[in-house]
Amino acid sequence: MAETLRIIFLNSLAPGYLSSARRRTYFPATRLPFSSNYPFRIQTGPTLARNCHTIAATPIRAQSQSIQGNGSGSHFPAKDNNWTARVLKFASNNFLPIALVCGVALGLANPSLGCLADRYHISKLSTFGIFIISGLTLRTEEVGSAAEAWPVALFGLASILFITPLFSKILLLLRLQPQEFITGLALFCCMPTTLSSGVALTRLAGGNSALALAMTVISSLTGILIIPFSISKLIATGVGVSVPTEQLMRSLVLTLLVPLIVGKVFREIFKSLGEFADQNRKLLSVTSAMLLSLAPFIQVSRSRSLLLLVNPAAFFIAVVLGALLHAMLFTFNALAIKFLSTISGGSKSAFAKKENASALLLVASQKTLPVMVAVVEQLGGSLGAPGLLVLPCVAAHLNQIIMDSFVVNFWQKDRATSIAKDA
Repeated sequence: MAETLRIIFLNSLAPGYLSSARRRTYFPATRLPFSSNYPFRIQTGPTLARNCHTIAATPIRAQSQSIQGNGSGSHFPAKDNNWTARVLKFASNNFLPIALVCGVALGLANPSLGCLADRYHISKLSTFGIFIISGLTLRTEEVGSAAEAWPVALFGLASILFITPLFSKILLLLRLQPQEFITGLALFCCMPTTLSSGVALTRLAGGNSALALAMTVISSLTGILIIPFSISKLIATGVGVSVPTEQLMRSLVLTLLVPLIVGKVFREIFKSLGEFADQNRKLLSVTSAMLLSLAPFIQVSRSRSLLLLVNPAAFFIAVVLGALLHAMLFTFNALAIKFLSTISGGSKSAFAKKENASALLLVASQKTLPVMVAVVEQLGGSLGAPGLLVLPCVAAHLNQIIMDSFVVNFWQKDRATSIAKDA
């Protein structure tokens, strides 16, 4: 009778916890004469007691562990981990704008550190580092894609050097005290594209970084010769403007071309270094973003004392105007891309490719601050106080990078969604 009860108890437990294969493993003894309805063998005596104890104890231990998680049966630690994961994911997806905002905040809070960094030319070193990384991650096939997109590059250069400077005429119609704020933004329109942020943002967006780099280098080098003409005709009619052409040319070569070539040469000579760059593009992108955030940190630190002296309301208006200026340039280039892609082949046009369009939008819609500062220093106060001319452009420079970083972040999410759907 006792043996029969053990068999009945075992039959009620085993199907819920063990597969037929595992039951045969646990109970390999001989089949009972009356057990033809049971698809497993059993053991009797002490061995049966030990196996039944093991089967019954397993779910109880698991249940007790889940209850011990918070003492009440719910999983609060899991919720805390999910909240932490969401914060880390947000920080990872929005690393560039967070880094730039932190750079601005740090420059306002501790300007002495930023001024010290400026004294030791950290901004030039950071730009050098950005283009070293660009060279390390520049694949040979990307150079070919830049050559194939030459119509996009030509329009980008025309937009940067000849079309977008015309927006300065619209700005000069406005009146604001001090008027140097308006004049400074008008000068800002005549500058070439940013030296590093446009390329860095294009790379983060998955765009044609080689095309962005080509437009950056060519527009910066040729812009040095065109800037005096643009300023004298559009802004400073009748005022002699002198631009340090040789000095700017040397600076651009040392901070753009040399590190790019060095990075590319290292990639081709040391194959393991190229493989490392390809396998760690996310890490290198984060490093580029950190180096890029040094520019607003240093610029805000240098301009903090002057910023505290101006009328807050006037400066706020100038900041808004700088943001609107970038939005206008971005909108103009977006509409131009759509129009040019329609008339040059539709979906087969070079303008219709997302990689080319993103590079053109980011590079052709931005203006550089370092060249602007160098030009203002050479003006010698002929168009107003140099500090007041530069100050709104510092804010405009930060605005365009922060605004475009959010656009790039949106593009990254959209690209990830498309990849997930295709998969």
